[in-house]
Amino acid sequence: MATAQATPVRPARAGADRGPLAFLRGHPAAAKLLLLVLAAAVLVPLAHGRWGSGIWPQALTADLSEPLGGVTDWIVSHRDNHPLFLYFFGHISNAVVLSVRAVYLVLLALGWAGVTVLAAAVAWRVAGLRLALTAGVSFLVCGLLGMWVPTMQTLALMAVAVLASVALGLLLGLAAGLSDRVFRVLRPVLDTMQVLPAFAYLLPVVLVFGIGVPGAVLATVVYAAPPMARLTALGLRGADHGVMEAVASLGATGRQRLLTARLPLARKELLLGLNQTIMMALSMAVIASVIGAGGLGDRVYQALSSVDVGAALAAGIPIVLLAVVLDRTTEAAGRRIGAEPTGPALLRGLRGWSLAAALTAVAAVVGRLAGGQVWPDDATLAIAGPVNTAKDWMVDHLYTGVPVVGGTADLASGFTSHVLNPLRGGLTGLPWWSVLLIVAALAWTIGTWRTAATAVLAMAAIGVLGVWEPSMDTLSQVLAAVAVTLVLGFSVAIGAARSERLERFLRPVLDVFQTMPQFVYLIPVVALFGVGRAPAAAAAVVYALPAVVRITTQGLRGVDPAAMESARSLGATPGQQLRQVQIPLARPALLLAVNQAVVLVLAVVIIGGLVGSGALGYDVVFGLAQGDLATGLVAGAAIVCLGLMLDRVTQPTARRQRQES
Repeated sequence: MATAQATPVRPARAGADRGPLAFLRGHPAAAKLLLLVLAAAVLVPLAHGRWGSGIWPQALTADLSEPLGGVTDWIVSHRDNHPLFLYFFGHISNAVVLSVRAVYLVLLALGWAGVTVLAAAVAWRVAGLRLALTAGVSFLVCGLLGMWVPTMQTLALMAVAVLASVALGLLLGLAAGLSDRVFRVLRPVLDTMQVLPAFAYLLPVVLVFGIGVPGAVLATVVYAAPPMARLTALGLRGADHGVMEAVASLGATGRQRLLTARLPLARKELLLGLNQTIMMALSMAVIASVIGAGGLGDRVYQALSSVDVGAALAAGIPIVLLAVVLDRTTEAAGRRIGAEPTGPALLRGLRGWSLAAALTAVAAVVGRLAGGQVWPDDATLAIAGPVNTAKDWMVDHLYTGVPVVGGTADLASGFTSHVLNPLRGGLTGLPWWSVLLIVAALAWTIGTWRTAATAVLAMAAIGVLGVWEPSMDTLSQVLAAVAVTLVLGFSVAIGAARSERLERFLRPVLDVFQTMPQFVYLIPVVALFGVGRAPAAAAAVVYALPAVVRITTQGLRGVDPAAMESARSLGATPGQQLRQVQIPLARPALLLAVNQAVVLVLAVVIIGGLVGSGALGYDVVFGLAQGDLATGLVAGAAIVCLGLMLDRVTQPTARRQRQES
């Protein structure tokens, strides 16, 4: 009887499980898309009837050129007499100039011998003899290439910018690490700042401080401070609760807990923040040459403007060497963070630093007596001529006429005509409301309705600013470069995840490529492909590829070994293991790789305006070069909105990641 009563229940329950409501409850993405389709069915006809289709309607744009021009004129006319500039911004500008000049004079006083020995001595005390030799040789190469004075100018600017960035980042990180309210307020601000391309920071600073060193330093500070703030807050908030409770039970005050427990426990995060701040400061200090920073970046910028690849490479090599030395030194310092040396070890450490200081002083004095304050001109190696000769040979032999491939010029032309142009035409040909719907669908599927609202509002703001078409052009370049980056990056990462030998081979290559500033990537692509949108996309691919390979490799290698062993025991082939086990379990890492690819590609595509990428990058460069800050600021705001939208449609929320895991 019980069985007879239970028999009809099972089919009914099974039928209910197969119902549409149960399906939507089990597939939230499908439910979101269904709601979006229903909303579109109502709103799209209204929007089409009111404003039509095609590109963004003119009725929904706001002409900001006149008010921005008025603001620019007011700032320019009152910069020399208004109290705000005289007693606030003026003092900041003077302090920056004096600080940079003081550091530069100290470097000149040490001379090339003193600076070289100092760099080698610091690297020796922090990381050992091998890095000391690398640091010493790197500075000698800077002098040998005739770039000693520009290198010292870049170092002076960087020293001031890094100190200010670290101080600002520590203050913000302390506030966010000790206060939940401040952390909630700062987190979206830091998230937004991290996705903004470097060029977006230049325009507001130029508007207030003008062209020159103060604007370059302050733009660098604003760009480089967020990683220090974020990692400081992360380290403080992640302090071991057991240690904190033990310190509190001993009656320590809040200040004592901070100084004796929280900060020591967060030392590794603080060193990592310092490393990231230094690398971002170097990258921005080079880019800031566009607004008069001087130094190595100015040499690269001037060389790229005249398509002088040899001169650009002569200035680009010292930039790479500086990046490698600074990255390795701070990374080694972070690895050595641990127990404080005591007794004999502490004495040996102090003696080592004393010896390093003595060697630096001796080298500075000997070099000054020998008249070697600046690297001698007769001891330089001019590589611009041979490099340009090689570049001319490449133009004659590799640009066209190569069997099968056709040459680099043909590759660039083919990529432009068969990929970039159709993609740009497709995006500009889409109705404006369909672009908003696609953005909403992607963002809502991967995140929440807040994510979708943010992405849609950012995209709508681009239309309101009146730069819809150049933004679609920039978006087409970003999408094409991201697609190439992901195909290459995932392919290489799969091989590296399967082969430890390949991973060991790639590790130093990826390390070097990840330390190079964005500006440097433009040099080889100009030499190989000339100028245009395709070279900018190629530079973006090379810049973003290391991050994609590294993140994807770590994600695939981090898959649970038990799951892999279970798949192998069931007879799964390597391809089946990859498709059915590794990729599904490594999905969060793969999504992070996609997000980083989008953010990094956008940054270089915008800088590609210097080599003819056009669109928003050209507007920013034009605004900076011609003093047309209204055009530049509108393009900069559009870049910010585009970066925010791309980040939101490729970055799953924490709740979404928990659901997938």
